[in-house]
Amino acid sequence: MVIELLSYDFMRRALLAAVLVGLVAPLIGTFMVQRRLALLGDGIGHLALTGVALGFLTSTSPVLTALVVAAAGAVVIELVRVRARTSGDVALALLFYGGIAGGVLLIGLAPGANNATLTAYLFGSVSSVNATDVYVVAGLAAVVLAVLGYFGRELFVLCQDEDTARAHGLPVRLLSLVIAVTAAVTVVIAMRVVGVLLVSALMVVPVAAAQQLSRSFRITMALAVVIGVLAALGGLSTAYYADVAPGAAIVLIALAVFTCAVVVGRVLRRYRHTGRTSPIEEKRAMVGTMPQTESGSVSS
Repeated sequence: MVIELLSYDFMRRALLAAVLVGLVAPLIGTFMVQRRLALLGDGIGHLALTGVALGFLTSTSPVLTALVVAAAGAVVIELVRVRARTSGDVALALLFYGGIAGGVLLIGLAPGANNATLTAYLFGSVSSVNATDVYVVAGLAAVVLAVLGYFGRELFVLCQDEDTARAHGLPVRLLSLVIAVTAAVTVVIAMRVVGVLLVSALMVVPVAAAQQLSRSFRITMALAVVIGVLAALGGLSTAYYADVAPGAAIVLIALAVFTCAVVVGRVLRRYRHTGRTSPIEEKRAMVGTMPQTESGSVSS
């Protein structure tokens, strides 16, 4: 099965892109979920669709125009959230509506764009990932990893408590913009594989699943990356054999993992809460409470 997938050039490109997406999306998603900005990816994704349509309309690279529009929109939403009276959820809703409406309108006006083009960017497309896309995705993924590696400690403090970060003299506004812009770059990375409408799910669902199994920030991030990569590869393989949209398959697999993680997490928490000992210790305790004969052996 794996050999068959790797025998096609377009599948090799798509699998490589899927690994990069599964790696990067949960990384930035961990910070977003911790800061209660889980829906930020959705809003940016809608704006990215407008950028894609603008690229077709101007006969330029849809990926680059999506990157510019998504990054600019991320900055705007962060500034609106901090400075204006509009609450964060209302500002995100404005992004939702404006982004999707602008994208659909511009796609209709763009020459050479059609419903198939729109569907490919909305829900992902395996066959549309070319060599240029892989290079762009790899380059943007390297940028995201470099940013998170450089600002990792500061972002961790910010996500734990904004007042504490400010008290330590950290540039809270700058770090907030770093999260927003990095999320925008991640959306552009993932849109060719997952699609702009579902990319936020790959940022959030693996993190939510990892949180069911661990309370440590680092372990949660590591588990989220593993889940994200496995979901991306599994969904892409399913899309190839079942001829379905890869984005939908990836998200459904991630949701299935989340469901299993919820069950396992409850069992682990119940075990910890009751403070149960190991089976060997339980057996020793039972033996110690049994009545004994005069010789000290356990009576039958």
